[in-house]
Amino acid sequence: MRQGTLIPDTSEVALLFLRPRDGAIQIVLQADREFSVCPDCNSASRRVHSRYCRKLADLPWEGIPVVLQLQVRRFFCMAEGCPRRIFTERLPNTAARYARRTRRSAEAMDWIALALGGQAGSRLARRLGLCVSGSTLLRQVRRRSTVGSSRSPRVLGIDDWAWRKGHRYGTILCDLEAGKVIDLLPDREAETVAQWLGTHPGAEVISRDRASAYAEAARTGAPQAVQVADRWHLLRNLIEALKGALEPHHRILAQAASAAREPLVSSPPLAPAAPAATRAGLAQRHNRERRHDRYDRAMALAERGMTKRQIGRELGIDRRTVRRWMRSEGFPERKPVCRSSAVDAHASYLDQRWQQGCHNAAQLWRELRDRGFRGQDSIVRNWIRQRHGPRCQRSDHTTKPPPVRASPRQVAWLLLAEPASSQTYLQELYRLSPQIAATAKVAREFFRIVRTRDGGAWTEWLESARSTSVASFAAQLVRDQDAVQAALRLPWSNGPVEGHVHRLKLIKRQMYGRAGFDLLRLRVLNAA
Repeated sequence: MRQGTLIPDTSEVALLFLRPRDGAIQIVLQADREFSVCPDCNSASRRVHSRYCRKLADLPWEGIPVVLQLQVRRFFCMAEGCPRRIFTERLPNTAARYARRTRRSAEAMDWIALALGGQAGSRLARRLGLCVSGSTLLRQVRRRSTVGSSRSPRVLGIDDWAWRKGHRYGTILCDLEAGKVIDLLPDREAETVAQWLGTHPGAEVISRDRASAYAEAARTGAPQAVQVADRWHLLRNLIEALKGALEPHHRILAQAASAAREPLVSSPPLAPAAPAATRAGLAQRHNRERRHDRYDRAMALAERGMTKRQIGRELGIDRRTVRRWMRSEGFPERKPVCRSSAVDAHASYLDQRWQQGCHNAAQLWRELRDRGFRGQDSIVRNWIRQRHGPRCQRSDHTTKPPPVRASPRQVAWLLLAEPASSQTYLQELYRLSPQIAATAKVAREFFRIVRTRDGGAWTEWLESARSTSVASFAAQLVRDQDAVQAALRLPWSNGPVEGHVHRLKLIKRQMYGRAGFDLLRLRVLNAA
């Protein structure tokens, strides 16, 4: 097919004339070859049997539909022994057999459907002058042959993607050297991946996350390949292990924060007061009592010897919640949600006026308005209620500074980054708990090893980690030691695969519920 021409292919058809007809442009063409070839015996024939017309939709002109009226001939097959006596001449560069669109029009529909899907592609096509429905576009995609690789690439990236997060997953396989997706699998079972690797030999390096299913599949389907653990997942696992090690010490974290009296990374400027006796406050208090009762029942079942999974099934909660409760030193209170306010900029002035005895919210609002405050009086009233309680206090009341919150996840990041603004807090935390200090030192060393790919320090780190709270994390890494050491030695990672997973999710959500596995696979593999 030639690009930028009035008719699809000048070597096959010739232009007779064109004319406007029923809001479209009609182009009348006729076949321009002296002979045609029989599709069965491949013998040439010049003897014409009859003629007929085909109507084909072509690419629009400036949004105006174009219809080709093509005069096609039938020929006699003169070869002896050929079962086909009459055949229709083929025009492969103009249109396929039985097609109602030209090849270039069908190709344009293909790219629209691969880029946007059914309904969105149909809306764009109509704007361009291609009258086509979303279902037709999806059928057009399904008629395409999948662009896939017959062999596994030299460097293969494997990761999972979610049909429904937490319930159903598939597998995506990428060529890391070419930077493209080569196949999708409907699940993430080790047997399915191993079977694919067995039928697509040739992989020398396999980059994966730390899922045991993919590790087992690589050992079974491609035993000669070097497995590489993804470095981002290694650091993520470190954060989770460090967070789990800090969860039993939440009292020490809060004590260190109160002693340091300095804000952490994202500490709110205000500490919320106790819930007021409103409907929302009563509901919040009721929810807390219900959670506390469930916590007491879980601890009682744990003392009777039940496992975490059994307790979760008995109480209808996740076993990870039970594990977090059992690791904590008491009932874990929920962290209150505090939002910033426009009044925060005037906090010092309001605290000073409050200590001076001015507890009238309207008066304080008028004073703030004179200082340039543009908010309403209700904002000031709510701020004072959160700061000093729902009722006015005595004139000799002295405000207490808000307590500093320190969650295990937040502290885990502080232990790794050690920002200058949190040095006082970290020093107080290390003083209160030498165990946390030793764990933080080991965690920072592993973080450095992965970031700088210092494989020579791996053995020494394993020895130092066995006596800390992240010993179980180190034991897990030992079971996957070859892949971890390969990650410190080789440049490959699953970063490009994560990018393709993100694109896959975008395509899946464009399908408006029509993305079955076959259609999703075709769109992902054929997309440019």
